[in-house]
Amino acid sequence: MTHAFQNAMSLFAAGVTVVTTMRDDGPAGLIATSVCSLSSDPPSIIVCVNRNASAHDAIVAHGKFAVNLLSVDQCDVVDRFRQAKGPERFEAGQWTTLTTGAPVLADAAVVLDCTLGKRHDGFTHSIFVGVIEQISCRRNVHSSCLLWHARGFARSMPLCV
Repeated sequence: MTHAFQNAMSLFAAGVTVVTTMRDDGPAGLIATSVCSLSSDPPSIIVCVNRNASAHDAIVAHGKFAVNLLSVDQCDVVDRFRQAKGPERFEAGQWTTLTTGAPVLADAAVVLDCTLGKRHDGFTHSIFVGVIEQISCRRNVHSSCLLWHARGFARSMPLCV
Protein backbone atom coordinates (compact mmCIF):
# COMPACT_ATOMS: atom_id res chain seq x y z
CA MET A 1 0.00 0.00 0.00
CA THR A 2 2.83 2.46 0.84
CA HIS A 3 4.40 2.11 -2.62
CA ALA A 4 1.04 2.52 -4.37
CA PHE A 5 0.30 5.58 -2.25
CA GLN A 6 3.68 7.15 -3.08
CA ASN A 7 3.16 6.48 -6.79
CA ALA A 8 -0.30 8.01 -6.72
CA MET A 9 0.85 11.10 -4.83
CA SER A 10 3.75 11.64 -7.25
CA LEU A 11 1.16 12.45 -9.91
CA PHE A 12 -0.23 15.39 -7.95
CA ALA A 13 1.64 18.45 -9.24
CA ALA A 14 2.65 20.82 -6.45
CA GLY A 15 4.51 24.11 -6.20
CA VAL A 16 8.05 23.86 -4.84
CA THR A 17 8.55 26.06 -1.80
CA VAL A 18 11.27 26.83 0.69
CA VAL A 19 9.82 27.02 4.21
CA THR A 20 12.05 29.09 6.48
CA THR A 21 12.33 30.16 10.09
CA MET A 22 14.96 31.33 12.58
CA ARG A 23 16.71 29.60 15.43
CA ASP A 24 19.43 30.71 17.83
CA ASP A 25 22.30 29.73 15.52
CA GLY A 26 20.78 31.32 12.40
CA PRO A 27 18.27 30.56 9.68
CA ALA A 28 16.69 27.15 9.18
CA GLY A 29 14.62 25.84 6.32
CA LEU A 30 13.47 23.00 4.13
CA ILE A 31 12.03 22.29 0.70
CA ALA A 32 8.31 21.51 0.83
CA THR A 33 5.50 20.78 -1.59
CA SER A 34 2.77 20.13 0.98
CA VAL A 35 1.41 23.68 1.19
CA CYS A 36 -2.17 24.78 0.55
CA SER A 37 -4.58 27.58 1.34
CA LEU A 38 -6.85 27.20 4.36
CA SER A 39 -8.94 30.32 4.83
CA SER A 40 -9.25 33.87 3.58
CA ASP A 41 -10.54 35.12 6.94
CA PRO A 42 -8.07 35.23 8.47
CA PRO A 43 -5.72 34.63 5.54
CA SER A 44 -4.07 31.32 6.43
CA ILE A 45 -2.33 28.30 4.98
CA ILE A 46 -1.47 24.72 5.90
CA VAL A 47 2.11 23.45 5.70
CA CYS A 48 2.88 19.79 6.38
CA VAL A 49 6.41 19.17 7.72
CA ASN A 50 8.02 15.85 8.60
CA ARG A 51 8.82 15.75 12.32
CA ASN A 52 12.34 14.51 11.45
CA ALA A 53 13.07 17.55 9.27
CA SER A 54 15.85 19.72 10.63
CA ALA A 55 13.69 22.86 10.62
CA HIS A 56 10.61 21.27 12.23
CA ASP A 57 11.49 22.02 15.85
CA ALA A 58 12.77 25.48 14.92
CA ILE A 59 9.37 26.37 13.43
CA VAL A 60 7.67 25.21 16.64
CA ALA A 61 10.13 27.11 18.87
CA HIS A 62 10.18 30.33 16.85
CA GLY A 63 6.44 30.35 16.17
CA LYS A 64 7.00 32.13 12.86
CA PHE A 65 7.84 30.94 9.36
CA ALA A 66 7.79 32.01 5.74
CA VAL A 67 6.78 30.08 2.64
CA ASN A 68 8.72 31.07 -0.48
CA LEU A 69 7.22 29.83 -3.78
CA LEU A 70 10.07 29.27 -6.24
CA SER A 71 10.13 30.08 -9.93
CA VAL A 72 11.85 27.85 -12.51
CA ASP A 73 14.94 30.06 -12.47
CA GLN A 74 15.58 29.22 -8.78
CA CYS A 75 16.74 25.62 -9.13
CA ASP A 76 20.06 26.72 -7.59
CA VAL A 77 18.22 27.31 -4.32
CA VAL A 78 16.76 23.78 -4.42
CA ASP A 79 20.21 22.33 -5.16
CA ARG A 80 21.74 24.25 -2.26
CA PHE A 81 19.05 23.07 0.17
CA ARG A 82 19.57 19.48 -0.99
CA GLN A 83 23.36 19.58 -0.61
CA ALA A 84 23.96 21.78 2.44
CA LYS A 85 22.83 21.69 6.05
CA GLY A 86 21.81 24.40 8.52
CA PRO A 87 22.64 28.05 7.79
CA GLU A 88 24.84 27.03 4.81
CA ARG A 89 21.62 26.36 2.89
CA PHE A 90 21.07 30.11 2.71
CA GLU A 91 24.25 30.78 0.70
CA ALA A 92 22.24 30.52 -2.55
CA GLY A 93 19.78 33.29 -3.32
CA GLN A 94 19.35 36.77 -1.90
CA TRP A 95 17.67 36.62 1.51
CA THR A 96 15.92 39.32 3.48
CA THR A 97 13.08 39.45 6.04
CA LEU A 98 9.55 40.79 6.28
CA THR A 99 7.24 41.18 9.30
CA THR A 100 8.03 37.98 11.23
CA GLY A 101 11.80 37.97 10.78
CA ALA A 102 11.78 34.61 8.99
CA PRO A 103 14.15 34.55 5.98
CA VAL A 104 12.52 35.29 2.63
CA LEU A 105 13.92 35.11 -0.88
CA ALA A 106 13.98 38.60 -2.35
CA ASP A 107 13.06 37.26 -5.78
CA ALA A 108 10.64 34.46 -4.86
CA ALA A 109 7.51 34.36 -7.01
CA VAL A 110 5.38 34.62 -3.85
CA VAL A 111 6.24 34.92 -0.16
CA LEU A 112 3.76 34.21 2.63
CA ASP A 113 5.15 35.46 5.96
CA CYS A 114 3.33 33.66 8.77
CA THR A 115 2.80 33.33 12.48
CA LEU A 116 2.22 29.76 13.63
CA GLY A 117 -1.47 29.63 14.55
CA LYS A 118 -1.84 25.96 15.42
CA ARG A 119 -0.01 22.67 15.16
CA HIS A 120 -1.82 19.39 14.57
CA ASP A 121 -0.67 15.78 14.60
CA GLY A 122 -0.32 14.29 11.12
CA PHE A 123 1.28 10.95 12.00
CA THR A 124 4.88 11.31 10.71
CA HIS A 125 4.27 15.01 10.03
CA SER A 126 3.06 18.09 11.83
CA ILE A 127 0.34 20.11 10.17
CA PHE A 128 1.19 23.75 10.74
CA VAL A 129 -1.51 26.39 10.35
CA GLY A 130 0.15 29.63 9.36
CA VAL A 131 -1.70 32.91 9.84
CA ILE A 132 -0.40 35.21 7.13
CA GLU A 133 1.10 38.47 8.40
CA GLN A 134 2.46 39.76 5.07
CA ILE A 135 2.35 38.74 1.41
CA SER A 136 4.90 39.60 -1.26
CA CYS A 137 4.31 38.84 -4.94
CA ARG A 138 6.82 39.56 -7.69
CA ARG A 139 5.05 41.79 -10.15
CA ASN A 140 7.19 40.87 -13.14
CA VAL A 141 7.49 37.12 -12.91
CA HIS A 142 8.54 36.20 -16.44
CA SER A 143 9.03 32.53 -15.74
CA SER A 144 6.57 30.00 -14.45
CA CYS A 145 6.58 28.64 -10.93
CA LEU A 146 8.61 25.53 -10.19
CA LEU A 147 6.51 22.40 -9.81
CA TRP A 148 7.21 18.90 -8.50
CA HIS A 149 5.43 16.28 -10.60
CA ALA A 150 6.07 12.58 -11.31
CA ARG A 151 9.22 12.68 -9.13
CA GLY A 152 10.81 15.47 -11.16
CA PHE A 153 10.76 19.22 -11.65
CA ALA A 154 8.27 20.75 -14.06
CA ARG A 155 7.00 24.19 -14.95
CA SER A 156 3.54 25.71 -14.96
CA MET A 157 2.26 26.83 -18.33
CA PRO A 158 -0.93 28.67 -19.26
CA LEU A 159 -3.45 26.66 -21.28
CA CYS A 160 -6.08 27.79 -23.73
CA VAL A 161 -9.60 26.68 -22.89
